[in-house]
Amino acid sequence: MKIAIIASGSRGDVQPYVALGKGLQNAGHEIRFVTHQNFESLVTAHGLDFWSVGGNVQDIAQNADMRDRLENGNFLSILSQMAKEAERGAVHLAEGGLAACQGVDMLLAGMGGLYIGLAVAEKLNLPLLQAYVVPFTPTMAFPSVLTPNLPPLLNRFSHHLMRQMMWQGFRSADRVARRNVLDIPPAPFWGPYRSKRTQGLPILYGFSRAVIPAPADWNEDILITGYWFLDSEEEWSPPPALTDFLQAGPQPVYIGFGSIGNSNPGKTTDLVLEALKRTEQRAILLSGWGGLEKADLPDSVFMIDSVPHDWLFPRVVAVVHHGGASTTAAGLRAGIPSVVVPFFGDQPFWGRRIVELGVGPAPIPRKKMTVARLADAIHKNVKDGAMRQRAADLGTRIRSEDGIAQAVEVIRKIEKG
Repeated sequence: MKIAIIASGSRGDVQPYVALGKGLQNAGHEIRFVTHQNFESLVTAHGLDFWSVGGNVQDIAQNADMRDRLENGNFLSILSQMAKEAERGAVHLAEGGLAACQGVDMLLAGMGGLYIGLAVAEKLNLPLLQAYVVPFTPTMAFPSVLTPNLPPLLNRFSHHLMRQMMWQGFRSADRVARRNVLDIPPAPFWGPYRSKRTQGLPILYGFSRAVIPAPADWNEDILITGYWFLDSEEEWSPPPALTDFLQAGPQPVYIGFGSIGNSNPGKTTDLVLEALKRTEQRAILLSGWGGLEKADLPDSVFMIDSVPHDWLFPRVVAVVHHGGASTTAAGLRAGIPSVVVPFFGDQPFWGRRIVELGVGPAPIPRKKMTVARLADAIHKNVKDGAMRQRAADLGTRIRSEDGIAQAVEVIRKIEKG
């Protein structure tokens, strides 16, 4: 079967779909991976057919205005800016998506590619399989990933609210794509969530039941497969300086904020270094997309711009990160405690889930991160034996799952009809 996978967002958003695409291709399917230009090397390094929809998410995230909004963590403000960027790129996105999906049998998309995926599927009369890495289906079991903790009676409402916030934010871009490129009617005011293009198909979730059990009010067509992990390329090897650092002393702490930029990365790095000094911990810092930077580092700290989590995390004692879905999953898989420093979006949700699972201390919102709070959280991660054992047990369970194989089997059944 020929399948077009449409993915958008940060590297952590796109990476699970690369893993899923690779698994589908290994199972004999023909995959076209449709995403932004800056992910070409990520896609092609894993042997997938790359189709560009233009744009560079890293440039958008590092734009001064967007960076400030991300750092302040106001989701409505971030969504507003994302909507403007989406409208600017709507024509390129629709043209690229339409070209990529010619001649395929099915589309697959998650939250980042849902709206353009539904529009293109409608234009080409194709089925669209929904595949998410965060909960998106309404439930009473827990609140939406984009809303704060609410009284349990409002949980289901919070999911519908999240869907409408996202849709109303991107409706203008969707209208431009449908009118100017696809020549199809606008989507309903309340969103295309009841599209004929998704009817009769299951919904896939790429996370572990050990992390989020299946809610009782989800039906049998909503399937939690296990995580879609993308392991590093076989030919990848760590820089000698990194392996030398790891071998030079006790296991370090990992600290990194992924694709989240920072208006003052030097100041943030100084805060992190002081917390490490107080806890007497060695550390590996990830500079990422500008979250951390420093010229003069003590011998107990090593900085690197990128490194595969699947290789590094089993070699560190604990992780401090922003709480993105993919980084959270990698930490859980490694069986080590996490400190989540959430900025916005689904990150507070994963921070709360870490606490509920007993595998990390309370999250520290980025705007409230201090030396004392970070030092205390790192100390708990390293010294709390019960917490460390729970993390190790959870990691063992997650490593026993094969989410990609489960998803591939679901798609095999769809193909057979």
